[in-house]
Amino acid sequence: MRAIEEILTRFAESRRPLIEVLDEDGTPARVLTYREVTRRAADLARRFGRRSGRPARVGVLCGNTPEFAVADLALLMARAIEVPVPLAFSAEQAAGLLADTDLCVVDAAGGARLREWGRSRVLPPGCTVLPLSVDGPVPSTPLVPPPAGTTPADRDWECKVIHTSGTTSCPKGVRIRARALDELLGSLRRVMPSGAFARYLSVVPFSLLIEQVTALYMVLLDGGTLVLMPPGKALVGTAAGAAADCLPYVAAARPTALVATPTLVDALAAAADRAADRAHPVAPALFGTREAPLICCGGAPVHPDLLRRLDAHGLPVHEGYGLSENSSVVSWNTPAARRLGTVGRPLPHVRVRTADDGELLVRSSSLFAGYTRNDPSSLALDADGWLHTGDLARIDEDGFLTITGRKKNVIITAAGRNIAPEWVEAQYARLPFVRAVAVVGEGLDTLHGLFLVEEATDITAAAVAVREFGEAHLSDVERVAVPHFLADPRLYRRYFTVTGRPMRQAVRTALVNGTLYDHQGADA
Repeated sequence: MRAIEEILTRFAESRRPLIEVLDEDGTPARVLTYREVTRRAADLARRFGRRSGRPARVGVLCGNTPEFAVADLALLMARAIEVPVPLAFSAEQAAGLLADTDLCVVDAAGGARLREWGRSRVLPPGCTVLPLSVDGPVPSTPLVPPPAGTTPADRDWECKVIHTSGTTSCPKGVRIRARALDELLGSLRRVMPSGAFARYLSVVPFSLLIEQVTALYMVLLDGGTLVLMPPGKALVGTAAGAAADCLPYVAAARPTALVATPTLVDALAAAADRAADRAHPVAPALFGTREAPLICCGGAPVHPDLLRRLDAHGLPVHEGYGLSENSSVVSWNTPAARRLGTVGRPLPHVRVRTADDGELLVRSSSLFAGYTRNDPSSLALDADGWLHTGDLARIDEDGFLTITGRKKNVIITAAGRNIAPEWVEAQYARLPFVRAVAVVGEGLDTLHGLFLVEEATDITAAAVAVREFGEAHLSDVERVAVPHFLADPRLYRRYFTVTGRPMRQAVRTALVNGTLYDHQGADA
């Protein structure tokens, strides 16, 4: 990745802060300079080498820690293949991604998770575990810049394998090219405000490609600082209450940018309402800064009414859309081009169009190199280079993109009515006690809904509120007739992804088979 290499070379010996780790009280507990991080990464890169003439394939089991950043940059320097694995994965899921790895880098949290899984269950024979810590002495050898004669071909390799869901519990890997990431970063730099990533707060797992792009690479390209949550704090999307719990650290971090999930956007809106009710300036109360940061959001839709509420507080949220098969971002609303209810215009290097049935097609220079294995959920690339995303979309006259649903998720009820569940879920998510919602109804007479609610919620009152809301805002066919309620936040990750998307097969199985409440009180 040429742009990253140039920045690392430029700031290799700089004493400016690259990573700041917050303490429990919100003060900086640890600061790592560009010099320290690049020297540690360069030292680690020398340990990877090649395997029988091919790049090393290296698993990364790390939390949102400085060790992840060091490992990621080291793997780029070594031209190795990085396989980041979410710590929330099951042993079976982790084993599917790590099947062909030569090495596995772990920080303290990753090492503990590996022991929980059982090393022999998730790592192939001969895979070496490499513990990594930033607590030792800083290496004395500085970063050596790439040779001046490096050719374009030398700058392109399969740099990452990113997990994506499949039709089984075992995720498949999306193979990402280094030059594809370069193209993506170049486009993002063109549309995002200069210096926007000068101080970025990371609140979602680094195992997500979008977080690697924004939290690490965009920060580096702005010569900025990456701020990390206190060690051990639950990241947004990994536990139901994490969004609200991280709000004090959002204020302490004083960010200029962050990528928020819909649940965090909802928590920010509630906090903004409280600050306004107390006649407090909203931006300083929420972010510790006079002006609001660049707040970006993706993964699942946010209702336009909620975005208007935040706008009224002077907190614009910029929704975007992406998929790993395009190296993350496809389109994004920006401060210069923003339209509520859409996911923005395509990035400059991306072209989009819709097929006759409304499916979104994408063509760009940042498309992936294929999957580690194919299954029925794999996206297809046609002969003309268009990626068939499986998402249903509209493109307006000004080029703004609106995602209306998922082609394979369209519910056809027993009465033959077609329903886009994403739209219905976005409506019910407006209820103040609802943390997350998923609806199912394929082949059923009526819609069933799973509502994950606040722990103190009165379920009887919630059922009345759901019924009354449906009658007021939805047509007969779109209303949830059979609601199911869960109040245990530990069950969030059984039915929803980190970014808030429902795990539809798990939800349908639980609701239709009546097994939803079998897990009550279980460790989720």
